[in-house]
Amino acid sequence: MILYPHLSVNGEGHLTIGGIDTLELAERFGTPAYVMDENTIRQNMRTYMQAAEKNFGKGALPLYASKALCFAEIYKIAKEEGLGVDCVSGGELFTARAAGFPAERIYFHGNNKTDRDIKDAMDMGVGTFVVDNIDELLAVNSEAARRNIVQNILLRITPGIDPHTHKAISTGNVDSKFGNAISTGQAMEIVKDALKLPNIKLNGLHCHIGSQIFDVKPFASAADIMIKFISEIKKECGGFEINELNLGGGLGVKYTDNDPYIDYAAAIGDMAEVINKFCRAHDIKTPLVRLEPGRSLVAAAGITLYTVGSVKEIPGFKNYISVDGGMPDNPRYALYQSEYTVCIADRADKPKDYKATVAGRCCESGDLIGENMDIQKAKRGDILAVLVTGAYNYSMASNYNRIPRPPVIMVKDGQARIVVRRESYEDLIKNDCLDNPVG
Repeated sequence: MILYPHLSVNGEGHLTIGGIDTLELAERFGTPAYVMDENTIRQNMRTYMQAAEKNFGKGALPLYASKALCFAEIYKIAKEEGLGVDCVSGGELFTARAAGFPAERIYFHGNNKTDRDIKDAMDMGVGTFVVDNIDELLAVNSEAARRNIVQNILLRITPGIDPHTHKAISTGNVDSKFGNAISTGQAMEIVKDALKLPNIKLNGLHCHIGSQIFDVKPFASAADIMIKFISEIKKECGGFEINELNLGGGLGVKYTDNDPYIDYAAAIGDMAEVINKFCRAHDIKTPLVRLEPGRSLVAAAGITLYTVGSVKEIPGFKNYISVDGGMPDNPRYALYQSEYTVCIADRADKPKDYKATVAGRCCESGDLIGENMDIQKAKRGDILAVLVTGAYNYSMASNYNRIPRPPVIMVKDGQARIVVRRESYEDLIKNDCLDNPVG
């Protein structure tokens, strides 16, 4: 029921996170609230760092995919643990730099970087651009030329892999909006174009096949395709050798008892074995390997606490438990029908002998956390916990129905602190032009 070791049940039968009673957290900080266990985040980062160095050598560098969870404190933690980061927008770049993250360890992603994005990133001294298309390549070269610099880049390549994940989070297919397909010849064309540009230094290639993948085989297939492509580049481009290969992220996370656990260190070892084998077979040097874990670093570390408002039973149909949050703070069920584990936090030791759809407070029929979920029977005022919400919850949150976003609470070694404050109603209108005359 509890899924992960930092989650437990104390002697009073209450759910705890990082050794702290969740009812105490709810009383102190209010609900809804995101709660993150810092030690779990750090341990996950260390697992990736140690496995990458062990299997790929000292030049290997995991990059935290910050779209999974973006606020200043997470960049401070990543910096302290020695990771790089990938950012996908000007806002993420701004947050990373405001938190003091080293610009040279930032990889800047995105399939449609604006002129301002490119200028801002170069102003910050961002180390590497992951270039998605020819228009962007030319724009980056032009801006670099204006500054009389040479910009390091990777090219995003589409390997044509279907990882059998949810269609909306699958990015490696030939017809994906991301990257340049090998099978159409466009990947080789953009490589040759990049090598001709005077203000571009092509360091390597990037691919990403999707998210929430539990099988290492698709990553092995992607590595095979990418290594073969690197070999083709060497043959067609005068012996030019790719120095860096970024295999993206996507390893899955256990959200429910039906999901398997993944040994991330072992998975990285399996990838290394495949890459080294393919490099020997194709007679090319083994490139520096980059990985981009996001969900697998932060998802399990987080839970969300809500207060139950009502319990509605419709005989012969279904039961509803309504909470004081919903799709504004967790849109994943509405988007992907994502499954979660839930419990009543003050009766976490009791059997889940009740089935209910957990509904949010929005004026929207699709505002659900999940349907027909196993849970303890609830009553108004109970604290309901949704587990494994550390990834793509806060980062995807909105103010739909003009609802303020919850705070982020970080717990560590029995202490709790606010790292993102709760929005107020005043925050909601701070950009409204209230003093503008009509007309």
